Amino acid sequence: MPNNQPIYSVSQLCRETRLILEGHFLTITVEGEISNLARPASGHIYFTLKDDKAQVQCAMFRTQLRKVGFKPNNGAQVTLKARVSLYEARGNFQLIAEQMETAGEGALRQQFEALKNKLANEGLFDGLLKKPLPSLAKKIGIITSPSGAAIHDILTVLKNRFPLIPALIYPVTVQGDTAKHEIVEAITLANKRNECDVLILARGGGSLEDLWAFNEEIVARAVHQSELPIISAVGHEVDFTIADLVADYRAPTPSAAAEAISPEQQQWIGYFEYFTQQLSQSLNANLADKRQRLETLKHRLKLSHPNTQLQRHAQRLDDYQARLVQIPQIVLQRNKLRLSVLSSQLLNNDPTRSIYSFQKRLELLYHRLPMSLQHTLRQSRIRFTECNKALETLSPIATLARGYSVSKRKSDGSIINSTKQLAVGEQISVQLTDGTLQTRLEEIIENT
Repeated sequence: MPNNQPIYSVSQLCRETRLILEGHFLTITVEGEISNLARPASGHIYFTLKDDKAQVQCAMFRTQLRKVGFKPNNGAQVTLKARVSLYEARGNFQLIAEQMETAGEGALRQQFEALKNKLANEGLFDGLLKKPLPSLAKKIGIITSPSGAAIHDILTVLKNRFPLIPALIYPVTVQGDTAKHEIVEAITLANKRNECDVLILARGGGSLEDLWAFNEEIVARAVHQSELPIISAVGHEVDFTIADLVADYRAPTPSAAAEAISPEQQQWIGYFEYFTQQLSQSLNANLADKRQRLETLKHRLKLSHPNTQLQRHAQRLDDYQARLVQIPQIVLQRNKLRLSVLSSQLLNNDPTRSIYSFQKRLELLYHRLPMSLQHTLRQSRIRFTECNKALETLSPIATLARGYSVSKRKSDGSIINSTKQLAVGEQISVQLTDGTLQTRLEEIIENT
């Protein structure tokens, strides 16, 4: 081997190969069938992507797997956006999948169901959130293609049913890559301008792929966030889109949407005639009421005429003058009566009389005090005698005087009340009325 040719270790060779692959291919899109799918506890998946001539190992990590709107299984035909890489530990050529979609029409159906379930779980289809349509719109906004059949059908119905309602068209493309962004911008613009009472989101029929702009999540969220009520009229009656589910009202066709928001002209003419009659009757009744009120005010004005007021005030003045003459006499009589009452109260509260009364009471108590003391002393003597007798009766000395004695063990001085406490030969002391005996036991006789 030439001396200037480098010698690679296996790990170096695998690392250099990985860097070359990742630097050359970057992100690619590849389609094939899933086989040998493995789901370890880590949450990642590993599988083989194959066609009828070749196969390649693939890995998809759980952070990217969470974004997939379906569960990959063996046999599924999928389209991957992936990075080309090499697993150095085994030297295996592999794809690191970053996005995964099912291929063909089936993929669109699965995306439709996945988004439908997602938005339903978030509550975007809740009937309580749907806004009511105006009974008579002042202006109708139409978001659709200006050259399609849908706009022609809507304008024709509006002209035939109620031509006085103006319509404002927000032109957008209704299919293709840019359609979803144009629809969102039109909804946002209509809400910002606030020129219309209601919006019709419409297009003609077509395949699922043709109608796909109305199944995009950003369109669904724009419809949900709109302050203006939105009628969805996408395709024919058999066609159903995510926009239909989120909208405040779903019309089976563009023509049906125009009928839903435009009243019948003759019906409203009948309303106007009825309201004209009601207004006329109300005005006549109101005029009659005003006339009655005018007559009442005339009568009240007559009663409030200056001459009438002057006479009333003159009479009140005479009344005040008469009362002014009487009031001093009444006040004088009242004060005399009050003075008499106060004089009587002063006489009754004379201090001399109170002092005399207290002196009499003091003398009475002074004479009663010795008698009370003698009575208390006599009762105390009687009580003392009774207590002394009771004490003598309960005294242990009195008990001993009747012939009883108290026996104690000499060793510890404890009272003896049973023969079982003693033993023959043990010394005891016996307390009598006039002294104590010291003795020793010679025999113990128990009761049988």
